[in-house]
Amino acid sequence: MLTKRQNMLETIKGGNPDRFVNQYEFLNIIMEIPTGLAFNYGQTWKDHWGITWQWPEGQLGMFPVHHDGLAVIQDITEWQKYVKKPEIAKSDEAWAAAIEHANTVDRNEEYVAGFFAPGIFEMTHHLMGMENALMALYEEPEAMHELIDYLVGYELEFAEVMVEKIKPDCIFHHDDWGSQISSFVSPDMFEEFFLPAYKKIYGFYKANGVELVVHHSDSYAANLVPFMIDMGIDIWQGVMNTNNIPELIKEYGGKISFMGGIHSGQVDFPAWTPEIVADFVEKACRDNGKLYFIPCQTSGLPIDNFEGVYTTVSKEIDRMSTVLF
Repeated sequence: MLTKRQNMLETIKGGNPDRFVNQYEFLNIIMEIPTGLAFNYGQTWKDHWGITWQWPEGQLGMFPVHHDGLAVIQDITEWQKYVKKPEIAKSDEAWAAAIEHANTVDRNEEYVAGFFAPGIFEMTHHLMGMENALMALYEEPEAMHELIDYLVGYELEFAEVMVEKIKPDCIFHHDDWGSQISSFVSPDMFEEFFLPAYKKIYGFYKANGVELVVHHSDSYAANLVPFMIDMGIDIWQGVMNTNNIPELIKEYGGKISFMGGIHSGQVDFPAWTPEIVADFVEKACRDNGKLYFIPCQTSGLPIDNFEGVYTTVSKEIDRMSTVLF
């Protein structure tokens, strides 16, 4: 029987996996990395960039808010006046929990996955609001290029520390690039603003011992896949079934793999049942096949919103392995 790591490599390289890769099983994600992220249910707070966040009680997640002058960037043409890089934690003390976690991982079985979020696109709209960020790409492209370069510089500084401290062999990176039915920006605009940024970021990781780049975007982004390949993404995690996954596998399999196909909104909700989960898992496994595809909920971490969903999905993936392998 192949190890989790070996089975994943056989899957994404078009080899001979002996079962489906089961969701995140090959990734040991180091969530203790001091990124500055906070998850404060039921609260309102400011993060290390000065972005105001709210997580209302009863809601499934948090989101930045920009009303009543709360946006960090009030005028994109003067972004330097408003945006200041947070100090990056570099001490062994700050990284102690992450280092300890990384050191416990059997790298023959799993990847030590460095975690980073939010990504470059998300940072632009976290700082000024989605509408303002999208309009600025059209109206003030020079300022947006400058801001993106600044954000890339910060992320590269952080990446250098991460590589030194935990020596990851995978990076699990978040940046949502679309809605359920469309990318947020056109392919041409993505190529101009965000492809160069990620070629720098993922190029740095690949040049410094990171073997595997897993990028999370739980969205439609089929029109951006050629750029994902160009920037060095090995696995697109979060691929929704609003993308034509079999068609993507046929066209791009061998250059990139696709992890998702089980829309979290269709299985992870209050009235979920094991039967609903089983139906969606079986369809994903049968429709998308054994190579270049990893069945997984589209959510961006190995968690669920309603207790029991994630483990039930995993159980059903194992069942489909016995059926199809």
